[in-house]
Amino acid sequence: MPGDSTNVNNKATNQNTYDAIVIGSGISGGWAAKELTEKGLKVLMLERGRPHEHIKDYVSAGKDPWDFPHRGKAPLQYKKNNPVISRDWAMYGTAAQEAILDSWVNEKDCPYVQEKPFAWWRSYQMGGRSLLWGRQSYRLSDIDFEANAKDGIAIDWPIRYKEMAPWYDYVEKFAGISGSMEGLAHLPDGHFLPPMDLNVVEKDVAARIKKQYKDRHMIIGRVANLTAPLQARIQCQYRNRCWEGCPFGGYFSTQSSTLPAATATGNLTVRPWSIVTKIIYNKDTKKATGVEVLDAESNKTYEFHSKIVFLNASALNSAWVLMNSATDVWADGLGSSSGELGHNIMDHHYMLGAQGTIDGYEDKTTYGRRANGFYITRFANLYGDKRDFLRGYGYQGSASRSGWSREVAELNIGGDFKEALTEPGAWSIGATGFGEILPYHDNKISLNKNIKDKWGLPVLSMDAGLKENELKMRKDIIKELVAMFEASGVKNVTTWDKDYNIGQGIHEMGTARMGNDPKTSVLNSHNQVWDALNVFVTDGAAMTSSACQNPSLTYMALTARAAEYAVSELKKGNI
Repeated sequence: MPGDSTNVNNKATNQNTYDAIVIGSGISGGWAAKELTEKGLKVLMLERGRPHEHIKDYVSAGKDPWDFPHRGKAPLQYKKNNPVISRDWAMYGTAAQEAILDSWVNEKDCPYVQEKPFAWWRSYQMGGRSLLWGRQSYRLSDIDFEANAKDGIAIDWPIRYKEMAPWYDYVEKFAGISGSMEGLAHLPDGHFLPPMDLNVVEKDVAARIKKQYKDRHMIIGRVANLTAPLQARIQCQYRNRCWEGCPFGGYFSTQSSTLPAATATGNLTVRPWSIVTKIIYNKDTKKATGVEVLDAESNKTYEFHSKIVFLNASALNSAWVLMNSATDVWADGLGSSSGELGHNIMDHHYMLGAQGTIDGYEDKTTYGRRANGFYITRFANLYGDKRDFLRGYGYQGSASRSGWSREVAELNIGGDFKEALTEPGAWSIGATGFGEILPYHDNKISLNKNIKDKWGLPVLSMDAGLKENELKMRKDIIKELVAMFEASGVKNVTTWDKDYNIGQGIHEMGTARMGNDPKTSVLNSHNQVWDALNVFVTDGAAMTSSACQNPSLTYMALTARAAEYAVSELKKGNI
């Protein structure tokens, strides 16, 4: 059962042997467990953090801020103890923030070194950040997979969209992605559930943008929220409280989707509180034989053995595990023979945008809530458009009646409140940009053995920042958004560009990139570590470039694809 390790015998080595070990239980780890168990393998999934059960452990999902001691706000002492996460936007993303504070990592127990300012959002619990993600789900296109080769940047992806398309189909059908069919080559359509709707203002702004700019498209976001029942899951209830966990399974997470599927096979063992300290490597066979685990509660060390290992601890922690493995063979760790392990860190730079008011809709209102907003697809450096920087960006935003606090139930109450909601009112619209960061070799992480965490393990040092290309892009993001808004009748437009540090986009990628050549990449085209072909890395670490789309759907597709290949190779005796 999830969270139960009673069938793991920690004393008998022969009983600690599985067909596959999956390190991490987040979006990609959950997919790895599902795919491998459904193909008949006995799988051990290791989660370094606490157990977290679907429904039972969504402690705030049925409560209101006034049900908590600090009325849903983060206590001052918590902010003092966790200065990195407290300085950023996600600390204030839910009305019941107080109830989910322990979903984020304790920074005193798990420190890291910031050679440059770096925001690292970690969630060490069963399901990881699959319980906390923004759920925006977009495919990469051949424009993205070919970009590095075309621009002469870093290295070429070893795969193309044609190879990924059936795997995008596969994971979309299971995860449940709602969206609209648009026929855009740079943002491929998928296997979608019915889309949510743009509201009246968004529809009109979208039409004006389309009329003014032939190459620009404002569409409803593509999101992993169900708009129709799927498997045993109920469609989204539009509570807009996704970060607190969804008792209905209305959005995709490990707990609602992949973990139940893996558990149903009878082939899965889950062990929480299990910090993987290294992958055990056999120098003679050039294969991994298993993993070493430090029990986070007892501080005891165990070994677990398997034929294949899927490393899905998230981009930075997956690199940490590799760096700490096989150091008697490679000083910088397993997968470091190319000199690229830990390098090429990417994220999506954002925390900038514009907002304004729009007249003529005072008699219009919205009904209920919506777990989505609009998406303006990339247009920069496409189809003959040329900028003074490489790559592009997209926007995510929404329109709503001004005085939005009137529509937040927790901020008002009583008859006067209800009457106010029925009165005509002005509307506002706003959006934030998400821009691509190029894969620079000198944007990197490394092991800092002078500073240790609670368990005496070395921590990561972060040395990554924006460069000239990204800074030029940020200026363009604001300029073009202002122009689009003003051309669409938006008035009183104001902009913002907050100090952004890599990590704040929570889309960290690239530390163990895929490639065609073991001299320039950590992984091959099937996500295998060149130095140990029975080790697969399918989370954000594998990304060769970042595009500007939210990346989680690509992690899912890469994982499903790699799992099929791994089992095939295992049966052939090749790994």
